[in-house]
Amino acid sequence: MPRPVVMRLVIFMAASVLGLAACSKKEAAPPAQTAPAAPAAETAPPAARPENVSTFMIGELSASSLRDGTLEFPNDNKIFGVGHTPEEVAALLSAAGQPTDKIHLDLDPLLVKGADRVLLFDTGAGANFGPGAGRLPQSLQEAGVDAQTVTDIFISHVHGDHVGGLVNAEGMLTFPNARIHISRPEWKFFSGLDAQQAKNMGGVENFDVLIAAMKPKVDAFTPGAELVPGIVKAVEIKGHTPGHSGYQITSGSDSLLYIGDAMHSSIVSVQKPDWPMSFDGDQKTGAASRAALVAQLAASGQRIHAVHFPFPGVGRIEKRGEGYVWVGE
Repeated sequence: MPRPVVMRLVIFMAASVLGLAACSKKEAAPPAQTAPAAPAAETAPPAARPENVSTFMIGELSASSLRDGTLEFPNDNKIFGVGHTPEEVAALLSAAGQPTDKIHLDLDPLLVKGADRVLLFDTGAGANFGPGAGRLPQSLQEAGVDAQTVTDIFISHVHGDHVGGLVNAEGMLTFPNARIHISRPEWKFFSGLDAQQAKNMGGVENFDVLIAAMKPKVDAFTPGAELVPGIVKAVEIKGHTPGHSGYQITSGSDSLLYIGDAMHSSIVSVQKPDWPMSFDGDQKTGAASRAALVAQLAASGQRIHAVHFPFPGVGRIEKRGEGYVWVGE
């Protein structure tokens, strides 16, 4: 190759290398600084769930189980399993994973809200059963319900853990604007007691004050009556007290049966419904009534609220083998 051509080629290649180097320097320049990422928005902690209120629906009706407290009784066959042995009762409790020396009951009244009415089923113990019960006012507050807005109270029966909450510590009506629905036989029975009988029969400590406060508000209905058209119908369940009532609550095609004290223990009362129990005024009738109700509920699949079953006391009774069990929601 002639020398002038070689020199021109060398000069051209050098220029090309310098140009590529310059381009490389531009391409390798550090990227522009980016703005720091904005801190993540703080997430509000989840709202605390009420401990004493469990809300569910009955069709279009809003319902809430409200804790009033707890009750405990020794496994001595003086209350549950009358005529049987503590060992027989203990076997049922043990199989259900429960302590065998005592029987635990909850106490959970039911609140139902309609379009223009606030319905309360039983009122808890008030001051009748000491510090272990009587928490209904706090539970109502937790549920955001003012006692003055309750329009109707449905009493299943007149034992102290169901009517005690009708009056406050001052002897005034806790629910001053509510009509008190109670079956006519139950009201006649209660009105015929004296203070000592009421205390001995059902643990009512403040009988004179209570009955005086109730009288102007009582709607004494015929057993089985429809009390709120299309929504609440009384259901006669015999044996516990002279006029004991359950209540069928209906909305559309959905319903719930509030059973009052037709059953007490979710274990003993369900698995051995024919065993007598001393809380029943008529033990023979109570056992037969309970056994028939358990079989009927299992066959129909009717949803129930059981005031003494484990909170919130809502569920169904199912047939299992030759017996029955409680299945809570």
